[in-house]
Amino acid sequence: MPPDRHARQTTAPTRAYRFARLVVHILYGCATEAVVFPFVSRARQTRIIKRWSRGILNILHVRVHIRGHVPSAHPPTIVVANHVSWLDIWILQAVCPLRLVAKSDIRRWPVIGWLAARAGTIFIERGKRHDTARINRTIMQTLEGGERVGIFPEGTTSDGTQIRAFHASLFQPALGAGARLITAALRYPRPDGSPNLDASYTDDRSLLESVRLILRSRTLHADLIFGTGIEVSGKTRRDLARECEEAISAALGLPVPDRKSGKSFDPPSAALSDDGPKGNPYPEQKGYPKPADPVPTSDRK
Repeated sequence: MPPDRHARQTTAPTRAYRFARLVVHILYGCATEAVVFPFVSRARQTRIIKRWSRGILNILHVRVHIRGHVPSAHPPTIVVANHVSWLDIWILQAVCPLRLVAKSDIRRWPVIGWLAARAGTIFIERGKRHDTARINRTIMQTLEGGERVGIFPEGTTSDGTQIRAFHASLFQPALGAGARLITAALRYPRPDGSPNLDASYTDDRSLLESVRLILRSRTLHADLIFGTGIEVSGKTRRDLARECEEAISAALGLPVPDRKSGKSFDPPSAALSDDGPKGNPYPEQKGYPKPADPVPTSDRK
């Protein structure tokens, strides 16, 4: 995917300064998890993760605009989100800390994988059915322990202009624990409301390239749109997966995915090219929305 030429860029010295701050912040996170986490409660760990995640957003100049109500952990709650960027993780952790379910590949990432593991990420081996049962048990135990769980049921990232079909197997713990489902729709718009492609982290873009593109943005806007909740009683996991797909697609103004092909029923409203969007894939926006103040990047509250 080509870089987004429409995004305003920072200078080289600014990018170097941000990168240095980012490295120091990551090393600080490693030291904290190694030295502090073994001796503090899970509640204290959660507060540290929240503050550290807000630090990441501050360094990268990510401004998160929230719509809807931030979900509590009671009753047992599973947050269901679409997946666009590795920033999704830190945005969710900065707003409503939770135990994330992630593919095992992330565990092997240098430094970041170790950080994610120590923060309590639940890793799943894709393609191994016996591992799904283990993950479901772990999720149920986590919910019963009073923590929120977050899942990215697409199983991979998109560029933000489509929603991929959700894997129904990850919804089984919601049925077992009687948990409520709260959808979290994520997008990264430019000031005119169209997608900022520099924020996406797709398979053809390396982590280093993704970081470089994010560092060059003067300010990166992110919308986090929480749904009102989906009841699980009397439904199958496929029913739940479909309802979450529809809720997130509606929140973002994108087509609902075709579960058979994993593609959208209809093409996005704008075809993307090297020259950027020819139209607006987020049709309800008439310029950049300001539904709420950005999430604070300090932990004063």
